[in-house]
Amino acid sequence: MHADDVFKALADPTRRRLLDLLYEQNGQTLGQLCEHLDMTRQSATQHLGILEAANLVSTVRRGREKLHFINPVPLHEVYERWVRKFEQQRLSLLHDLKKELEGE
Repeated sequence: MHADDVFKALADPTRRRLLDLLYEQNGQTLGQLCEHLDMTRQSATQHLGILEAANLVSTVRRGREKLHFINPVPLHEVYERWVRKFEQQRLSLLHDLKKELEGE
């Protein structure tokens, strides 16, 4: 996993918006994605290129169309490496607090 590429891609709000759009409806064309963005197709293409380089988006050609699909694997890897370990301790503390408050 190239976590630096994933974090760089996620650092931009436009790229996060593109991922949100693909989460809502996977397999969209550039034109469909641009309908929801206030930018040129060229700018959107550059953002999609960064997402592709981070392996967060993959494409499939269907005739003359290029469909964009979200790839959740790098996000899951970031979650497993960076989020989960911090979440585990917090949840354990909340569980212990609940037991304490309930007198168990």
